[in-house]
Amino acid sequence: MCYKPYMRKWMSDRLKRRKKNQEKKPAEPAQAPLQPAYFDAASAPTESAQQSMSEPEPESEAGMLETPEPQEAPMAALATEGGLPRPAQNRPRRRRTRGGRGRGQKGQARAASQAAAPASASAHAPAAPEVPPPTAEAITHPPPPATPRPPKGAVILAIGLPGSGKSSWFKRNNITPLSSDMLRQVLFDDAQEQRFQDLVFSNLRSMLKARLIARRPLNYVDATNLTPHERASWVKLAKDYGYEVQAVYFDVPLEVCLERNRRRQRFVDEDVMRRMASKLKPPTFEEGFSKVTVVRVKKKDDQSAS
Repeated sequence: MCYKPYMRKWMSDRLKRRKKNQEKKPAEPAQAPLQPAYFDAASAPTESAQQSMSEPEPESEAGMLETPEPQEAPMAALATEGGLPRPAQNRPRRRRTRGGRGRGQKGQARAASQAAAPASASAHAPAAPEVPPPTAEAITHPPPPATPRPPKGAVILAIGLPGSGKSSWFKRNNITPLSSDMLRQVLFDDAQEQRFQDLVFSNLRSMLKARLIARRPLNYVDATNLTPHERASWVKLAKDYGYEVQAVYFDVPLEVCLERNRRRQRFVDEDVMRRMASKLKPPTFEEGFSKVTVVRVKKKDDQSAS
């Protein structure tokens, strides 16, 4: 079933009725445009306003409420009465200068006046009192330094060539030192083994470290210790554990050492002895020694003297 003919007829009838209603309805006068009205917030509403609020608005023929025409009030009177501000539409627009807000001539004059005000105030302000300089007593008397701790003991290094009398000196004083020759005998069954010097001296330092941890007061090290470089590791190890370091230097001529070396069972080649003698450096206090004892021997009777 097709509904198109009925829809067309219904639409035409509706248009005809709308035209008839428009012809019957009288033409209404054009309303004036709405304008804003400003009222005093403190003043109470007038009687006319209260009456208009209480009475219902009349309905038009179309059934819609009619809005009453607003009363036109002079804008000048509204602006002057009650100190109300002028509407924003009539205010002149402020022109900004190229320098931005407050950077024009007025802004520059204001900044100049503000800068002159503190200068004038500081000119009339009283001068600040002078602070007296610190006294000489406070400067010349620093706090007393902390008292150093006493050493826990001493590490004594023997320094000398082979055959200079180091082992004899220890026996004569009833001292059992930490000896590199003794460690070679224990590790390799040969006191003349010279191939594992790093291994020998690393174990010797470990043994000394164990004695320092055990807080033994006197610790003797029997080795050649020819140069300051070789002695530096012993000095550092002792000072790290709070011990002072002393040196016993055997100042014996090379000819005496070579002669004694020939009579010993542990013989060292003469070329090696001469190379060692060229490297030997006497100990000094700059290395960190707190005491240096020099042992010399007489070449004639081969007896030691301190």
